[in-house]
Amino acid sequence: MTSGQHSLALPGAEGKPAARLTGVVPLGGGVPLGARAETPHVLYVRFHPVPPEDVYQGLLTLLGELTPVVEALPPDAALADVRGALRYFGRDAAGLAEIVRVRALARYGVDCTVGVAANPLLARMAAHEAQESQGAQEPGGPGGGRSGRAAGAVRTVPGDPDAVAEFLARKPPIALPGVGPATARTLSAYGLDSAARIAAAPLSTLQRILGVATARRVHAWAHGIDPAPVTPNAPARAMGAEHRFRRDELDPVRRRRALLTLADGLGVRLRTSGQVAAAISVTVRYADRSTTTRTRTLAEPTAHTPALTAAAYALHDALGLQRARVRSVALRVEGLMDAGLAAHQLTFDPADEKSRRLEAAADRARARFGISAVRPAGFLDVA
Repeated sequence: MTSGQHSLALPGAEGKPAARLTGVVPLGGGVPLGARAETPHVLYVRFHPVPPEDVYQGLLTLLGELTPVVEALPPDAALADVRGALRYFGRDAAGLAEIVRVRALARYGVDCTVGVAANPLLARMAAHEAQESQGAQEPGGPGGGRSGRAAGAVRTVPGDPDAVAEFLARKPPIALPGVGPATARTLSAYGLDSAARIAAAPLSTLQRILGVATARRVHAWAHGIDPAPVTPNAPARAMGAEHRFRRDELDPVRRRRALLTLADGLGVRLRTSGQVAAAISVTVRYADRSTTTRTRTLAEPTAHTPALTAAAYALHDALGLQRARVRSVALRVEGLMDAGLAAHQLTFDPADEKSRRLEAAADRARARFGISAVRPAGFLDVA
C-alpha cells in the first residue's frame, strides 16, 4: 500500500472482511435494487458564448415556449422539465433539445449544449461530457485551428438503469455535481476513484468516511439518483454587466472608471427591483481572450453604490495588473435577496447617512427624468 493510501475493511455476508479499499473494490451491484427505467425528460441547457443579460432573458422565454417548468441558472444555463411537452410536440426530449438549439441560433445567434436525462444531475453531467467532447474535437477540425467558439451538441443519457450505470461507471468523483475537490480527494484516498466504486461501496462505509448526510447524498449521486425537481420561475440569483473598451486598455484609471460605471448601474437596478446582493465578482478579459475572475463576499448584503464600487476597486487592485492589455471588464452581483429581509449595521458616521440620502434623491431624479439624469463624475460612456 502506497503512502497516504488508506485501508478499510468491508464486511462480508458472514461478518468477515470481503474486500479492502486499497485500490480494488468489487464492482457488482452498480444498479440499485428496484431501479426502473424512466423516460428522459429533463434538459440542462448551457448557452455559449455567455449571452448578455437581455439575450439570456430571451433564451429563457424561448424555453418557456416548450414548457412552463423552466429554472434559470444565470448567467448562461437553465433547466427545463419537458415531461408535459413530449406528447404535445410528438417528439422525445432529445428532439425538443434540437428545437431549442435551432431556435436559439436563429433568433439570437447563440448556440447551446444540451444534456438530456431523467433528472437534473444526469442532464447536467451529460451536457458537461458533450461540451468536453466538442472542445476536444475542435482543434482537429477541417481548418486545423480553433474557431474561438465551441459548437453545440445534444447528449442523451437513456433512462434504462443499466445505461445510467454504464454512463456513470468511469466518471471520477469530481464529475458528480456537488462533490468538491476535498471530498473527491478523500474518496480517492480510500480507492473510491470512480462513480462505480462509490456505488458499489456499502453506505455504512461511506458514512464512516464522509459523515452520514454527505455519504447519503454522494451514494445516491453515484447511482444516478437525484430527487431534486426542476423549480419553475425561480427568481434570479445574480445580475451582471460588462464594459468593452474601444481598444485594448492599458490605463488602470480608465479600468476603474469602467468599474464605477458598472457598479452604479447595478446599484440602480438592485434598488429599483428591491433587492440587495451578498457577493460581488470582477471578471477581466485580456487581449488574448483569457480571463481572470475574483469574487468577494460583502460585509453585509447591500445595494449601496459606494459599497459595491469599493468592493469592485479592491478586487481589481488585488489582481496587480501592470501592463496588461484589457479588452473588457465585467461586474456581477450574486446572492440576491429581498432588501426587506436584509439587515443593515447602523453607524454613527454622518457621511454614510448623507451618502444614502443623496443616493435616494438621485434615484428619484432618475425615475422622473431618465436613467442618465444623474451620473457619477467618473462615468464612462458605453463603448
